[in-house]
Amino acid sequence: MRTTPIAVPAALAALLLLTACAGGDEDGDGKRESTACSVDTVSVEVGPASAAPAAGDTGEVPVVLTNQGAACTLDGFPKATLVGVSDSATFGVPPAEGAKAQKLTLAKGESASFTLTYERGTRGNGAFNAENLQVELPGDSSGPGVRSFRWTYGPVAHDSQGGHKISVGAYQQAGD
Repeated sequence: MRTTPIAVPAALAALLLLTACAGGDEDGDGKRESTACSVDTVSVEVGPASAAPAAGDTGEVPVVLTNQGAACTLDGFPKATLVGVSDSATFGVPPAEGAKAQKLTLAKGESASFTLTYERGTRGNGAFNAENLQVELPGDSSGPGVRSFRWTYGPVAHDSQGGHKISVGAYQQAGD
């Protein structure tokens, strides 16, 4: 009968020990701390672009992220959204066909980039007349986490499936 009271505290001690060993990533509320990069600690620069000069031409808009804080992770695709005049319409930019997301860890001062590739359209011909580009980072839990930039590259052509001819590429390590 004495073994039961001793076994329960031993099992409880083992459980507490295992919990303490796994605790390095917890914030005290039992929730895992995020290592995702946040727009609060990452600078974002859009361009210079290789803009499409005329309808039917293809353009590329690079976006560079530079980590200004502690090491953080980019895991998945960037979220890019085109916003129409006066926020009247939005269009979420899909990943490029065949692109594969990769997980990148950025130390302080390191950079990553992604590219938006689009086809310029003709105004009023089903093209999306974007006014702004909004960029969000995957897993960013710092709040709204959106950076907005002026879209000066002309209307984006429509495709035959009811979407538009624009896509976002995967993150790539930038710099050395």
